[in-house]
Amino acid sequence: MSEEKNDVLEKIVSLCKRRGFVYPSSEIYGGFGAVYDFGPYGVELARNIREAWWTAMVRDHENIVGLDSAIFMHPKVWEASGHVSGFSDPLAECRKCHTRVRVDHLLEEAGVFADEKMTETEINALFSENKEKIVCPKCGQKDFTEAKAFNLLVQSNLGNFTGDWTKEPTYLRGETCQGIYVNFKNVLDSSRVKVPFGIAQIGKAFRNEITARQFIFRKREFEQMEMQYFVHPKQAEAVYEEWRVKRFQYYLDLGIKKEHLHWHQHENLVFYVKVAWDIEYKFPFGFKELEGIHNRSDYDLSQHSKFSGVDLSYRDPQTNEKYIPWIVETSVGLDRTFLAVMTEAYTEEVVGEDTRIVLKFPKKLAPVQVAIFPLMKNKPELVEKARKIFTMLKKNFRVEFDDNGNVGKRYRRQDEIGTPYCVTVDFDTIGQGEDKTIEGTVTVRDRDTMEQTRVKIEELEKYFL
Repeated sequence: MSEEKNDVLEKIVSLCKRRGFVYPSSEIYGGFGAVYDFGPYGVELARNIREAWWTAMVRDHENIVGLDSAIFMHPKVWEASGHVSGFSDPLAECRKCHTRVRVDHLLEEAGVFADEKMTETEINALFSENKEKIVCPKCGQKDFTEAKAFNLLVQSNLGNFTGDWTKEPTYLRGETCQGIYVNFKNVLDSSRVKVPFGIAQIGKAFRNEITARQFIFRKREFEQMEMQYFVHPKQAEAVYEEWRVKRFQYYLDLGIKKEHLHWHQHENLVFYVKVAWDIEYKFPFGFKELEGIHNRSDYDLSQHSKFSGVDLSYRDPQTNEKYIPWIVETSVGLDRTFLAVMTEAYTEEVVGEDTRIVLKFPKKLAPVQVAIFPLMKNKPELVEKARKIFTMLKKNFRVEFDDNGNVGKRYRRQDEIGTPYCVTVDFDTIGQGEDKTIEGTVTVRDRDTMEQTRVKIEELEKYFL
């Protein structure tokens, strides 16, 4: 079963590279671990995922507003949040090949699960007890150093001209939500929102991940889609449950099968989190976290009030009650959603004596929605008509003009990038075929059923809508 799952992931990775969805970053220089680039179709799919999330979180809610905070923030932001002192992973180094690996990952591969609250000493004790089960993923040896904490924040020398930037480092943000917290008062003062309300943001975050694992599932530079919902403390529990229901339904609406999703509750929580559930998706390597939904209490605003000296409490305009709002957070990675959507869409079908590879994306997510073909590219009258249809449809749909190779090969190429419909302009379209009754019509081929239908050119927009 494990080999089958790995085979599926390898096929998805190959397709992503071959069809321009995802490339290894800096590939001509040998690549750069756990960093990837979105290609022409990948950037369109990612954009559509962002749009779907933004619509569900902001446009569908009157009391949720958007934000785009800076990647660089004052270093004290990360002190207040606890990232400088506590944002770390336990690492060990193989004495044979000097590969550094996260200890919790090594233990997990051996069937042993570390408690999230364990100290460095406790992690080392658990590591030592199970060293006979643990092998280096690179060389297969069982000789490791002790585990040591490694901070995940990425340091920068931005704005530091002393020469020794390690003394007063600036950081690339480790998560996007801190930018929301420090702008809580700005949003409150400059807009008409009142508690309860939310602030949503999509943006890049950076982490010093040592181990590159599972394609784009775990990256050093990734994109988060987060919403922080500010509520009265007494409403937090009920609001939390409401968001759990909404966020699970979101993935069903996105076309993901219910049996490929399940809930995982965190039992070992950091002190300020009251409850935390993850929506997990069945990736090719098993069920893993897709989105986290957390009740973070009043910790974040309290911490930033304390460290900044600015009062981030809220006064209710009706009751005059003053309090620090509690926060219900929904947080999902764009890259993980991208991989989940790719996994869900990836399909192999036997057609005659051939195997067809097709990405059955939901139509609203497909990078290309309609592909336009002239039957032959060396017939100017066919090309001209196809170009006119392309120009007509591009106003309302994501379209692509494709005249490379025979129509069968074009169908297979469009199947592999997930295009729902292909339109072929043939001689019957321009009145030069044998059947004059279908002049002015084109062949529309459905991606999923492969059925072909003749549709009048003037009815194409209505047909696709």
